[in-house]
Amino acid sequence: MKHLPKHMRPRWRYLAVGLETWPDADFSRGEFQRELWFAAQNLVGDAGSADADLTVLDFQFANGRGETIVRVRRGHVREARAAVACIDEISGDPVGLRVRGVSGTVRACEERYLGRRAGAFEERNVVFGDADRTALTRGRVFDVRLPSGFLGATQLDFE
Repeated sequence: MKHLPKHMRPRWRYLAVGLETWPDADFSRGEFQRELWFAAQNLVGDAGSADADLTVLDFQFANGRGETIVRVRRGHVREARAAVACIDEISGDPVGLRVRGVSGTVRACEERYLGRRAGAFEERNVVFGDADRTALTRGRVFDVRLPSGFLGATQLDFE
């Protein structure tokens, strides 16, 4: 089978998406892909979702932080950004997503928007709510472990 000529091939755009959630959350590329498809389908319908053809290409997630590249057909970037914004939970874990940028190639997307920064955590003991608690820190952001789960805090909450 022959390849299509260049002018007939589909054109793609690539969205760099940052993910952030609680440190104990765990989900896979497939679960994120499913939520993305459902969000697009609910937002623009079956035909619009199929036309946008959202696909998760590169997915890295560990310790509550991650990043991914989402491929979308050119001309449907607005719908893709809106679908990403509609996702608030994956596999029962609340999640915050942020589109860092849009690019025309995977390589440019990785170089410009995905710094592959280390998600190194430091575990510290902090006083929060008049009790000694364990907190996982990422710079100036703290995730305080409570009996009911995690609570997000900043340096100002401890001063």
